[in-house]
Amino acid sequence: ASEGILGWPGPKSHSTEQLKNGALSSLSSASANITWAIVPSAAQDGQALQPNTEVSHSASELILVEEEMTDTEDNEEEDLGVMDDQRSVILHLISQLKLGMDLTRVVLPTFILEKRSLLEMYANFMAHPDLFLSIAAGATPEERIICFVEYYLTAFHEGRKGAVAKKPYNPIIGETFHCSWDVPKDKVKAFRTNGASTVSKDPTKELGQDQSTCYKLRFVAEQVSHHPPVSCFYCECKEKKMCVNAHVWTKSKFMGMSIGVSMVGEGVLYLMEHEEEYVFTLPSAYARSILTIPWVELGGKVNINCARTGYSATVTFHTKPFYGGKVHRVTAEVKHNPTNTIVCKAQGEWNGTLEFTYSNGETKVIDTSKLPVIRKKIRPIAKQGPLESRHLWQHVTNSLKEGNIDAATEHKHRLEERQRAEERQRVALTTPWKPKYFAKEGDGWLYLNPLWKTH
Repeated sequence: ASEGILGWPGPKSHSTEQLKNGALSSLSSASANITWAIVPSAAQDGQALQPNTEVSHSASELILVEEEMTDTEDNEEEDLGVMDDQRSVILHLISQLKLGMDLTRVVLPTFILEKRSLLEMYANFMAHPDLFLSIAAGATPEERIICFVEYYLTAFHEGRKGAVAKKPYNPIIGETFHCSWDVPKDKVKAFRTNGASTVSKDPTKELGQDQSTCYKLRFVAEQVSHHPPVSCFYCECKEKKMCVNAHVWTKSKFMGMSIGVSMVGEGVLYLMEHEEEYVFTLPSAYARSILTIPWVELGGKVNINCARTGYSATVTFHTKPFYGGKVHRVTAEVKHNPTNTIVCKAQGEWNGTLEFTYSNGETKVIDTSKLPVIRKKIRPIAKQGPLESRHLWQHVTNSLKEGNIDAATEHKHRLEERQRAEERQRVALTTPWKPKYFAKEGDGWLYLNPLWKTH
């Protein structure tokens, strides 16, 4: 069988994926512009045909950005009024679980799946790229960390679409997701004037964005490990000289009437112009009332820290108390550690209204539900490789859209079986999996061609 590798420069990957029937059709259109290089079968001295070296060596160039189109998926999940037959499946599942049990290897019923991969959910955390790019526009270290906290607090409501708790697909090892955003330059503002960007803008103007008036923000995510399930993502804007690199390992636990998912790992935001690195963690998520209409809440304390400037922030996602109390509450404070002064406090709901109070007495309110969302751009499925999320899961997604749970389950089962078979083969041949875009460093994973290396 001929094998395909995605032609992004970087260490040559030995983990080529067998092209399944039907995958070849997606190659013909793209092979003309060397996004794909077809590799001779491994028997022929194992030499991979490297893509044409004339191509610009910035890795992200080779996933052809000009093929990306504005994403039209609405991703709205219809409410799960759990049907009786579904409830009996969940009850049966629950009857076999013990409190505190790790759910990583438990296969959950297909009807609770959301129609996107976890890798794509991470991309949706960037739904307000204008706020993200504004971080670099802050004039002082204090402004920059406050901007980061403002961006961070508004990132979750779009990543967690819909009130209902559904679970994104577990990415299979080697799965990747690519997208980008065109961010109008006039939307990226320095900190104090930022209030203006919370006004909803005229959506009709958004379509004909002229490239020269936009910053380009690029995103790539990859599933680098199966046990434990580690996802990595990397996002960069060359013009703003900023990028973020993160690795997250999800650990789920059964807690009776709810399921807790902790996000182990961390991300680092690099601002090259200021030589600053901000290390941050992610909150835990809980699926509550799993027998009736499940809903999601975030919980736990998160830290954001910049060693160079001495600023740090703590963000606390409060879970609803048993009696009374509000849902989705979040509080935050930004502190200058050397002087032990609190320079900003925030409170509100991560999917509602957030109020920020600064040390000079000024306040600002951000209503996350009114923030304009800039849609990501993604290549059509026909131009994606077999291991890209939407291409890989397309049959599961289509079956779920049609409400055909049995077909969705069958397609999902095939993908999981294929992953297990390949895992057994690797164990037998003692060949460890080699990711395409990330390399393990210490406890974490780093993108192979990050902006700070090319600068």
